[in-house]
Amino acid sequence: MSVSSRVGFGIDVHAFGTGDHVMLGGVRVAHDHGVRAHSDGDVVIHALCDALLGAAGLGDIGQHFPDTDPQWRGAASSLLLEKVVTMLTARGFEPVNVDVTIIAERPRIGPHREAIRHRLAELVGLAPEAVNLKATTTEQLGAIGRGEGIAAHAVVLVDSLAREA
Repeated sequence: MSVSSRVGFGIDVHAFGTGDHVMLGGVRVAHDHGVRAHSDGDVVIHALCDALLGAAGLGDIGQHFPDTDPQWRGAASSLLLEKVVTMLTARGFEPVNVDVTIIAERPRIGPHREAIRHRLAELVGLAPEAVNLKATTTEQLGAIGRGEGIAAHAVVLVDSLAREA
């Protein structure tokens, strides 16, 4: 059996809108705004889905869960991630590790870091030690710095277990 590793990268950005929380990595985080999105707008999970899909050569989140499809309106992004992991498994890939960076002036991520990391590990099927979560600000520069939205980047490593003929 030979093992082939692949790397994937994903990014997502959402503007803040009305609401009292944001979803981050499948965790509800109290905030004075929500996000404008078709689903629950979880930037962490959306970036992670794109990274996983990219590593497997399966396109992007918009191809599989288009915002023009009413079945995804208000959907929990954790459901999308579970479907993406199933797609990877069906193609013979398994996630090895996940590294996510949240970019926001607020909400503060520190108090929620471990809950988000553990929830992502659960959703992707990894040990918590294989999931890293970082947070940074833009030092009040740009739209995110002005508190107009939130972004996330994700990098993943997946292995493909291919049987030799």
